[in-house]
Amino acid sequence: MPVADELLPILDAMTPSADGPPGLDAIRDQYAVLSATLATPSPALATVEDRAVPGPVGPVSVRVYTPKGHGPFPVLVFFHGGAFFIGSVDTHDPVCRELAARSGWIVVSVEYRLAPKHPFPAAADDCFAALQWCASEARSFGGDPEQLAVGGDSAGGNLAAVVAQRARDDGGPDLRLQALIYPVTDAACDTPSMARNGEGYFLTADALRMMWNLYTPDAATRDNPHVSPFRAVDLAGVAPALVITAEFDPLVDEGEAYAKRLLDAGVPVELTRYDGMIHGFVQMLAVTPRAIEAIDQAAAALKRAQNGA
Repeated sequence: MPVADELLPILDAMTPSADGPPGLDAIRDQYAVLSATLATPSPALATVEDRAVPGPVGPVSVRVYTPKGHGPFPVLVFFHGGAFFIGSVDTHDPVCRELAARSGWIVVSVEYRLAPKHPFPAAADDCFAALQWCASEARSFGGDPEQLAVGGDSAGGNLAAVVAQRARDDGGPDLRLQALIYPVTDAACDTPSMARNGEGYFLTADALRMMWNLYTPDAATRDNPHVSPFRAVDLAGVAPALVITAEFDPLVDEGEAYAKRLLDAGVPVELTRYDGMIHGFVQMLAVTPRAIEAIDQAAAALKRAQNGA
């Protein structure tokens, strides 16, 4: 099917500047502004609290979204997208609020360190440290340490997949679910969808290559499964997965290939491709109803995981 009509104005607005590509600070500012314009009014929650948790080289900031109701609540540790060098808990604040309200889970959104100042493995180490903190301190914020999940979109989906592998390999904690929303899974950038969707659909193949150059300036690291989770030798025993992809996303093939590898390893997987959608659509709450549809799908998967289904 064609790109959904409601997304066409966004694509039309993504015209290259005659002045050439902007610098990193300008890209970050533009992304923050765009994220705010795509948001809708936030649902009511019990509390939203910013905290600092122990990290590998110092404190890591997190934002804790607690739904209404009676705890202890299961805990989703969420990693925002943004190509490892942009994005923040603020850009993904609307998505996290919706996830908490619709799932009944506490959402802990992680402000991990960004490239290029902090290349791999900084982001992955911060995210795993945040998960470990949630496992040990969940009761301090009304969470249930026996019911944990990880999730994220795009680069955050990569980090969620990596953290799920590390949780399996490094002694836990056990995870009920990994929710991967159009995840980056392989640094090779050589899939058919990278060529087919690599220009004109919001996220470009050139932007992804720039991302890898910033996040992994040492190209020799890109086969590391903590960079490219698709490259893991064995995926047996990682957490059950929800994988959401978008038809016109350069990443659609690698997201679905990762889901297949999980299935082949015996991991339960729910895979859904959102036809007519582009990369980043889950943040486009004010633009497309498919955003809430995907968040509701993630919320439903979390509820099933909580109930042991």
